[in-house]
Amino acid sequence: MSLIVQKYGGTSVGSVERIQNVADKVMAARRQGHEVVVVVSAMSGETDRLLGLARSIRSGVDGRELDVLLSTGEQVTIALLAMALEAKGCPARSYTGAQVQILTDSAHNKARIREIDGARVRRDLADGKVVVVAGFQGVDEMGNITTLGRGGSDTTAVALAAALKADECQIFTDVDGVYTTDPRVVPKARRLDRITFEEMLEMASLGSKVLQIRAVEFAGKYNVPLRVLSSFQEGEGTLITFEEESMEQALISGIAFNQNEAQLTVAGVPDQPGVAYRLLGAVADANIEVDMIVQNVGADGTTDFTFTVHRNDFEKALGIVRSRAEALGARQVTGDDKIVKISIVGVGMRSHAGIASKMFEALAAEGINIRMISTSEIKISVVVDEKYLELGVRALHDAFELEHAQSSK
Repeated sequence: MSLIVQKYGGTSVGSVERIQNVADKVMAARRQGHEVVVVVSAMSGETDRLLGLARSIRSGVDGRELDVLLSTGEQVTIALLAMALEAKGCPARSYTGAQVQILTDSAHNKARIREIDGARVRRDLADGKVVVVAGFQGVDEMGNITTLGRGGSDTTAVALAAALKADECQIFTDVDGVYTTDPRVVPKARRLDRITFEEMLEMASLGSKVLQIRAVEFAGKYNVPLRVLSSFQEGEGTLITFEEESMEQALISGIAFNQNEAQLTVAGVPDQPGVAYRLLGAVADANIEVDMIVQNVGADGTTDFTFTVHRNDFEKALGIVRSRAEALGARQVTGDDKIVKISIVGVGMRSHAGIASKMFEALAAEGINIRMISTSEIKISVVVDEKYLELGVRALHDAFELEHAQSSK
């Protein structure tokens, strides 16, 4: 008998009818001979409703009390799902994060899981019960309720799977797997049967919203096989696992894009040690995350410095950079929040040359100018004008023939 952990998001449990559907899926897994632990989110829209209530009381709500409030959303869902299972003749028991001792640090609203005591869950499984656990929440060493931040239920499911040494962690969403790119942009995008942790981590960090980065990191660290499935249609989904020597890997597995980018350029900065720190240090001190960085070598004792930030931080970052640039004697500061980042990802890049040139050729053929380039072992990212997003993604999808299953061997 194998043990699986299933996670259902807010859309999957958004109504009583959908909770009944989840109960049916859980029971189907039981009939296949699996022990099942279920992690659920709050009903879709419930977290926003609770946040609205808090803000109607006061702005800047204390983190501890906000966690107490937000954690009630999942408590509703676990109870309803356990009731639905019991009503269908399936023994079930629901638990909050605190009850199964999902121990976290004390960073309210963005806590990190430190340890999980799986003893209670194991006892219930041994008694033949389905265990239903609230996602997104835990408890710190002082007994305070904590929440894990955006995507916390995915992280809860993976952490539970790791603690229980589950055979697989299944993430049920409103899509039926991981695609070569967003099907809304490229209708002929193909669902991948499998993808490596490395590739999925890159895709998630570059804009793919199928899984949260923390959950993928956790799964990779503890070697928990992940599978992305649809709550609303049958299928095998996409398995996320380690790369194996026997696996035939595609040159490119997928294309990710991020529309939340903005670019800042400081021209004519003195080309001397410490300049980059004086610019970016001030940005970092304002809790603004910097993404891509390019510095040109100047011939006249100056250099041009370009970097990207999240679009929401653009105006704030621009103000900081302008004040610092003036002190440094820079010639000019410019900014643009009408840019996007497009990235190709694939472990096949490790052993094949010419991927970058093929990417650049495809974009050039469509008249798309590249502003910035960033590379790693398994990804290449470019920054282009926002108006070229869909054209660029489609051109690359066609150039690498991602609608067809291919291998690098």
